Amino acid sequence: MQGWSAILDHSGPFLLCYFRMLGLFMAAPLLSSLIIPARLKALLAMMLTAAVYPMLSVSLSPTLFPKGDLEIVTLLPMVVVESIIGFSIGLLATVPLTALEMAGTMMGQQMGLGLARVYNPEADYDIDVLGQLLFYIGSGLFFALGGLEVMLRSLLDTFSLVPIGGMRSGETPLDLLVSLISSSFELAMRVTAPVAGIILLLVLVFAAIGKTMPQINIMSVGFAIKILAGVMILAASLYAVQAAVGESIVEALVQVRDWAAGLGG
Repeated sequence: MQGWSAILDHSGPFLLCYFRMLGLFMAAPLLSSLIIPARLKALLAMMLTAAVYPMLSVSLSPTLFPKGDLEIVTLLPMVVVESIIGFSIGLLATVPLTALEMAGTMMGQQMGLGLARVYNPEADYDIDVLGQLLFYIGSGLFFALGGLEVMLRSLLDTFSLVPIGGMRSGETPLDLLVSLISSSFELAMRVTAPVAGIILLLVLVFAAIGKTMPQINIMSVGFAIKILAGVMILAASLYAVQAAVGESIVEALVQVRDWAAGLGG
């Protein structure tokens, strides 16, 4: 009976540790993908918790977790707060990739690809073709730069900075999230600018041709020209796009680590 009692004493802290891990799978790039079954996400979070918890159990606070059973009313708010930690880290890391998707959508609308929207099973909604392409390019850069490792390392660092059940509601990264969203809008405009510029020039040229030579059906010809020119400019600017996106991803990951490190302050 004493063995079972010792196990039950750790059930509450283990559950909170599990939900902190599980929060990362709710918003992090790739880990939150709908392609990964929910049961597999839960199993992966459980495996990570089982690997991490033995190193944390020796430092559990007896004030937060007294001997005896924890009531569900006391445990439920702590579960929500623990989930917010992992969710915040994943959300902050995925903001630049969402900005790339938005940039591709804006390009597609200007090039006339708005009707060519396809269902994206990973996001569970319709998405523009260029938006999906840029999202996958950004995801490749994210993993090439070690984004997944940085997220996991940042989450593991929070256990040494914030004890299980010890986070306060005022430590949520609302200001940091607003700052990242603002910079992501800037990133989307920077990525869209080359294509938007060439499309604007083509529209002006088409307008001049339509006025001087009305016998030419400029609408049917211009549609294909805009798509071809936009794709060519996007391909030519991919190197600059890669530099801008890489810089934004690195900045986001640094801010994620700084926020995780500041939880213990």
